[in-house]
Amino acid sequence: HLRESGGGSVESGGSLRLSCSTSNYNHETYCLGWFRQAQGREREGVATIDHNGVTSYTDFVKGRFAIAQDNAKTTLYLQMNSLRPDDTATYYCAVDFGCSASYLALEPQGMDYWGKGTLVTISS
Repeated sequence: HLRESGGGSVESGGSLRLSCSTSNYNHETYCLGWFRQAQGREREGVATIDHNGVTSYTDFVKGRFAIAQDNAKTTLYLQMNSLRPDDTATYYCAVDFGCSASYLALEPQGMDYWGKGTLVTISS
């Protein structure tokens, strides 16, 4: 029930906005997150947001990426600016219903449901 969109190919320094259709989860606590997996590498956390709207980011995207939900809480976004070739990966959104704080969800192992991903390619 998670579906990503917005991937594509851009030049280094460019921007993309990813979207993920979610549900307005009827859970007291949850975290939504963006993760990515480059070819030959393990999946890694990028940014998360919890039920209180608190966000967390991994160091390599701080200041460049921003995670947000729409007011209806049915769409998750990832605004990506100043893109670099090493940002090339398949990006996934995921949800963790047992998560009480966004920083706890940056590890992919705890997520409950995943989308199928959207490919982002950055050329130099």
